[in-house]
Amino acid sequence: MTSLFNENELSKEVLGIAMEVHSKLGPGLLENAYKTVLAYKLEKAGFFIELEKPMPLIIDRVQLEVGYRIDILVENKLVLELKSVETLNDLHLAQTLNYLKLGGFKLGLLINFNVTRLKFGIKRVANGI
Repeated sequence: MTSLFNENELSKEVLGIAMEVHSKLGPGLLENAYKTVLAYKLEKAGFFIELEKPMPLIIDRVQLEVGYRIDILVENKLVLELKSVETLNDLHLAQTLNYLKLGGFKLGLLINFNVTRLKFGIKRVANGI
């Protein structure tokens, strides 16, 4: 069922669940707490997810495992990069965009849970592939 969603529809569903997680946990926890709870809630809602999905770097047609990992990949099409920081910065944005490019994904959500209202911690990141 959920695999029929396009990236935009999927992002709306995921953001609703992320907002629910944030409203229950609030700001101030470690990133791993939010990642674990969000992954649980996404699976409970019926989404196929991959937690800490390895993302190899390919150069000269050689695949190199260099330790890049997507926090959560939803339905093999939506990249979730989660943070619990004071403010998001350009490096966080670049990291998310690099994951999109490495995996050939169209859309990612950079979500900072360390905010008073989650809507202030969300950035949509698109890969113009």
